[in-house]
Amino acid sequence: LTFMGNEFGHPEWIDFPRAGNNNSYHHARRRWDLAEDPLLRYKYLQRFDAAMMELDEAFSFQRSDNYVSLSHEVDKVIAFQHMRSKLLWVFNFHPTNSFSNYRIGTPWAGTYRIVLDTDDKLYMGQGRNDPNTKFHSKGEHWHNRSNFIQVYSPSRTAVCYCLEEDWVPIGDKIRKEINWPLLKDIFKK
Repeated sequence: LTFMGNEFGHPEWIDFPRAGNNNSYHHARRRWDLAEDPLLRYKYLQRFDAAMMELDEAFSFQRSDNYVSLSHEVDKVIAFQHMRSKLLWVFNFHPTNSFSNYRIGTPWAGTYRIVLDTDDKLYMGQGRNDPNTKFHSKGEHWHNRSNFIQVYSPSRTAVCYCLEEDWVPIGDKIRKEINWPLLKDIFKK
């Protein structure tokens, strides 16, 4: 999505070389320069891209199977587990509803922490989840899993959880490299 979606992460259409455009590469590019403009928001998407790469480097979650444990049509929530790295992902696609104490089944008992949150202010989210919160599993079956955790799931977000013993500070390196300008300082220039 961050590469292909015009409406999400790219100001122009993407058109890879093909017969219909005379095999042109003109629109087969990513505009990385947009992240450097302080008046635009592309820097937040670039930070998210960097965090996703950092997460994959730490957990290798793109290289093996994921299993959907919850797909709730009314709530618009999808949860899945990455079995090898023991990551638990929760996506809330609902346009308006956030859910408190939302139960998510998991095969792993233990204490969980947020490892990546699309609602983090680092990515221009609203910061509705406290990144220091610990989620303790309960040893009761839920959605064909032997345990569950209860989470706050804000609307229009995705949150990745991991067991506390596997937790790494994804995004901290990005935070340290950022010169956090205040909006009022940007508009003074």
